[in-house]
Amino acid sequence: MSFSWTPHRFSGGALALDVANSVILRHDDERRIDRFEGSGQMESFPKAAANFCAERALFGDILPVRQENRTDFIGLREAIDRYFRARVLDGAADALLAELLAALAQVLRRASSDGLEAATVHSTLRLIAMPDPERMKICRNCGWLFIDRSKNKSRAWCDMAVCGNRAKASRHYRRKKEETAP
Repeated sequence: MSFSWTPHRFSGGALALDVANSVILRHDDERRIDRFEGSGQMESFPKAAANFCAERALFGDILPVRQENRTDFIGLREAIDRYFRARVLDGAADALLAELLAALAQVLRRASSDGLEAATVHSTLRLIAMPDPERMKICRNCGWLFIDRSKNKSRAWCDMAVCGNRAKASRHYRRKKEETAP
């Protein structure tokens, strides 16, 4: 399946989270979509990241993942998701930290300094050391990881224009349906 990398796809607030969020409906086996499986999608991701990612100024132009590094890179993506999701949900992600650090080291050993692999490693290390870990959240609508940079730390959706509107429309629909029910 081919699609466009739009600004919404980069609503995580960090490159590492945008990479982790490349899996849509991660916990729904029947509807799960891995955006990197599509033809040319992994190759086009770095260019889109240079345009839309919140950390684009840190990395500039990023080269695509080299073919021989793809398996390790996908392993890193999954380790990023497991670690940060556990950290958000229960704060006890120490057991997964060793797994994440091993995946980071594995990818970094083979990565070119200007590739998506290295940029993702550096982004992940910044997230691990993030001074306000409570700012990392999981979108109530789609389940993506994101950084809440709102002043009062009250953001509930990765992207208000997409997930926020869907959630509000769903609430409105349910409310109207209840009002018309006999």
